[in-house]
Amino acid sequence: MARVAGVIAALSFAGVGVADAQDLEGGADVAGSWVGTLDAAGQKLRLVFHIERDDDGQLSGTMDSPDQGAYGLALSAVEEAEDGSVRFEFSMAAGEFTGRFSDDRRTIDGSWAQGGASLPLVLERTDAEALAPARPQEPEPPLPYEALDVEFENPEAGIRLAGTFTIPPGDGPHPAVALLSGSGPQDRNSTVFGHRPFLVLADYLTRHGIAVLRFDDRGIGSSTGNFALATTPDFASDALAAVAFLQTRSEVDPEKIGLVGHSEGAIVAPMAANQGDDVAFAVLLASTGVNGRELLVMQAKAMNRAAGLPEAVVEQRAEVQESVLDVAVVAENDSVAAEQARTILADAGLTGDAAEGQIRWLLSPWMKYFLVYDQLPALRDLSIPVLALNGEKDTQVPPTENLLPVEEALLEGGNPDVTAEVLPGLNHLFQTAETGVPAEYAGIEETFSPAALEKIATWILERT
Repeated sequence: MARVAGVIAALSFAGVGVADAQDLEGGADVAGSWVGTLDAAGQKLRLVFHIERDDDGQLSGTMDSPDQGAYGLALSAVEEAEDGSVRFEFSMAAGEFTGRFSDDRRTIDGSWAQGGASLPLVLERTDAEALAPARPQEPEPPLPYEALDVEFENPEAGIRLAGTFTIPPGDGPHPAVALLSGSGPQDRNSTVFGHRPFLVLADYLTRHGIAVLRFDDRGIGSSTGNFALATTPDFASDALAAVAFLQTRSEVDPEKIGLVGHSEGAIVAPMAANQGDDVAFAVLLASTGVNGRELLVMQAKAMNRAAGLPEAVVEQRAEVQESVLDVAVVAENDSVAAEQARTILADAGLTGDAAEGQIRWLLSPWMKYFLVYDQLPALRDLSIPVLALNGEKDTQVPPTENLLPVEEALLEGGNPDVTAEVLPGLNHLFQTAETGVPAEYAGIEETFSPAALEKIATWILERT
């Protein structure tokens, strides 16, 4: 369910942050791509920073760790000063690069600090395309359809969401879908581990006659709002705003608008659809059939087993995780929960910034809601056609324990049009995989299984 990544230690994703930046007097701009190599106890690890400056001079960026298969990790702050100093922060892992342009302004000499350690790191400007992994499914222009940058309001939240609206060729009105991303701060393409699955999915559906809206999460990319304070119902509100936008478009048949949600998005879709009569169908990809607490324990066990750890270690780690999650659920307040979690993590060998990062994540508004939310009642109330797909090798939302409860809940509610299927050989991202562990994601060239793409498009077209 949650994204998984690693840079030196096990990390979680941070939200995209921006910081005011001033022009450098020397003329060298920090915007661009920079690469350097850490020597961590003899292990060579490349870090790549992709820095962007918008029209207002605001800086944002992402970080890759290619040797660990981690791509697109959103930086929480990017700063640049007139004296040539720069700072890139990755707050969720308590990681930070600080440096200064060299005299010839061709490199940035500095250090990477994390977990109490500081290592020298020299960054050199690089060609981002040369470092990018092969992604053959991503569409190349010219496209056989129209792609528009759009903005739409969520009046309930008082925010503006930004995205891309793709319109099939030929006479409309067309059926349409809004794509709903999984957990963690995500851009409109659901960029993760060097893949852009929503770009590939939108391209496929649009080429097959289905209009698609994909949009940046609130507070991410060009969307306004505060992602850090949002919970799943807030994202359901954003989904309904996306549906309302699609209803205003002359290219779209207002009676044939659906939601396609992945992971947490597959929780958001039923929640949103039950709030009105405007959603005609739903596609649930890697949907969960248990609450968040159960899922996270189940997820950890599946990943550790797939990684080949002994069963005793698998169970030991699961016990620690259960204890920490239970603290968040039952503690009387955040201070008590933090202290109890700190003790449990310390006993398990995790202290310092790494532990504090885990505690902040544990006590975030989103996590506290996610841990106890059970979506099965919402599924029982869902009467629109539903396609539910899970990957056989998904270690983040294991299919055996999740898809069956989803299907049973839909049928118990009397839904007359339910299709539920486990797709063989596919992981959480719907890639063809060997083990299904997240460490494989970046190394797989396939972004989205063609068989899964065809199944989704065919199902939608049959119902619209």
